[in-house]
Amino acid sequence: MRRVVNIFIFLFFFLAAGEAHAAPVKILIVPGHDNQVWGAQYKNIKEADMNLALATELYDELKADPRFEPYITRNDYGYLTDFTNYFNTERDGIAAFRDSAKAAHREHIADGSIEENEGVPHNSVAEETSIVLYGINRWADHNHMDAVIHVHFNDYPRKRPWIAGKYQGFAIYAPESQMAHSKESTALATDVWAELKKNYATSTYPPEKGGLVPDQSLIALGASGTLLPSVRSILVEYGYIYRFSNSAMRHKAYTDMAHLTANGIKDYFFAH
Repeated sequence: MRRVVNIFIFLFFFLAAGEAHAAPVKILIVPGHDNQVWGAQYKNIKEADMNLALATELYDELKADPRFEPYITRNDYGYLTDFTNYFNTERDGIAAFRDSAKAAHREHIADGSIEENEGVPHNSVAEETSIVLYGINRWADHNHMDAVIHVHFNDYPRKRPWIAGKYQGFAIYAPESQMAHSKESTALATDVWAELKKNYATSTYPPEKGGLVPDQSLIALGASGTLLPSVRSILVEYGYIYRFSNSAMRHKAYTDMAHLTANGIKDYFFAH
């Protein structure tokens, strides 16, 4: 009997030690856009600034949890040195990575192994932005990220963009079902969605109905197979920019939304 008890004690401490030394979850947080291409703008509020504020809060919360090893692509001064250097020194490699993936994707569509699905319309990107976005995917693959979280706020084309629009609410984009990392990315998106839904309504923009949106074409989600199956990727549109014109409300939302997002990430990796 004593031997059995000793075995159980050994197993308990062995498993506990293994848990304590488990590799932390590597999360790359990408505040959408940057100081040169700042995305949406409403009056004097720029989306890139909003994205960075929320993303920084999310980074700080995950950084405080030893189970995570978070990274962030930029700060108030621009892209962090590691990423600036990567985009510059690896520019040709990034372009080749992108072009090869796109060519393979076109072949898969032509032979019928992938069905091309048109989802929510997205803006086309300039060459420099393309290098950055595909570069982030390539960096995430090479550095074995467990997940990539893109942080955005939304807007839509209208005749008078300086006047608040009619849509509101958040939406989370995840890779559509034909993409190799769709299942786990969608599970992560669902856990984050469930947390945000506690305090915020989902998007009223019809193509985003329900707030969980599968997408095939967003570079951030690994378009053309540019993220490994092991890399979960989601893009969160936290709301429509004109709904955050009040400074105090806006900054309170950053903290609250970042906290709920962190809870969703923790639920996905540790609560199942």
